[in-house]
Amino acid sequence: MASFPDFVNENEIGKAKFIGELIPPVAPFDQKSGRETWTVAFAPDGSYFAWSQGHRIVRLVPWKKCLASFSVRKEDRSSAAGPQRLSRQNSEGSLLPGEPREHTIDCGDIVWGLAFGSSVPEKQSRCVNIEWHRFKFGQDQLLLATGLNNGRIKIWDVYTGKLLLNLMDHTDIVRDLTFAPDGSLVLVSASRDKTLRVWDLKDDGNMVKVLRGHQNWVYCSAFSPDSSVLCSVGAGKAVFLWDMDKYTLVRKLEGHHNDVVSCEFSPDGALLATASYDTRVIVWDPHAATVLLELGHLFPPPSPIFAGGANDRWVRSVSFCHDGRHIASVTDDRLVRFWSIDGKSPQAIAPLTNGLCCAFSTDGSVLAAGSRDGSVHFWASPRSIASLQHLCRMTLRRVMPTQQVYTLPIPFSMQDYLAYKTL
Repeated sequence: MASFPDFVNENEIGKAKFIGELIPPVAPFDQKSGRETWTVAFAPDGSYFAWSQGHRIVRLVPWKKCLASFSVRKEDRSSAAGPQRLSRQNSEGSLLPGEPREHTIDCGDIVWGLAFGSSVPEKQSRCVNIEWHRFKFGQDQLLLATGLNNGRIKIWDVYTGKLLLNLMDHTDIVRDLTFAPDGSLVLVSASRDKTLRVWDLKDDGNMVKVLRGHQNWVYCSAFSPDSSVLCSVGAGKAVFLWDMDKYTLVRKLEGHHNDVVSCEFSPDGALLATASYDTRVIVWDPHAATVLLELGHLFPPPSPIFAGGANDRWVRSVSFCHDGRHIASVTDDRLVRFWSIDGKSPQAIAPLTNGLCCAFSTDGSVLAAGSRDGSVHFWASPRSIASLQHLCRMTLRRVMPTQQVYTLPIPFSMQDYLAYKTL
């Protein structure tokens, strides 16, 4: 069994450029369990990076400062040994007014999910009958939601590190959180209690709806870029797509042979990537409910009967780059893979032991990946100039579903290209 197909020479695959790593401080109560980095996240405006470093602690780090520290460490490598470490003390004395500050947040329990949310004032609360609200989120508001082991969700002010809301309704671990990208501050939580819950933070965090349909744990959820569709995956082989205007299940995508644990839409909403323990990442057309591309991590691929068993190729996480052309996956075979949607073999790889999660930076230039020891590793993303064709395709697909593409009075080959059928 191999990690790459026969036609690929592993020695010829590019090696991703390692930038740096953040390592949590070793505390006296440090143990083998409870220190996992289950999730990492970048703020929508690129100002902050957040990571759950284990033992209830979340670190909020100014992203530009973090990148600069990696550069300094690289220049001073000859005089200072060891990986980049985060100091427990904030150097706020040297900060200029208005400059982002680093925060350490004790969430009170193990942190499983993280999500940043930013507000757009003109996006009104869905609860129109209530005129008074405890919180009036302005345009400069940046929030961090944390999903905890005890089923609670805590909402924090990123700029001050203060607790704003405590949401309680789940009866088991909150595994994942995602904000609607339209600035409405609608938050969706995925839990091991087999439900997804929709919260309206502009209505003081009131719960809007419970989405039921999963028969087992829900691992992950993701909004489409226009916030109209929600994808959810969990301990089952199906991928669920929900209409977030009506809060109804639209369809199930069938194709995986084991639990599906991670999902993310492309920036134009035309593609959906899902990662599974069946050793594959599948790229779907969510509008047509068809498989466009399969990215394998085990060769020859396991048959459906054996894909449900344990192996060292389980895919733990998948992330779509913001250029719409690259995908990253984290797998149990101690590798991070960078894929191009134009190919079936990795464009670049990087070593990572016990990886759990990954996320691209807001500009797509860096990939962050968390591991079981509480550390986060960073690599530069493969960079290439996107063709004008691809840029036009992304622009069009942001507003046009697949069905409308095939009504355009253009040649069939152009229709297939716009529908990503040429992958």
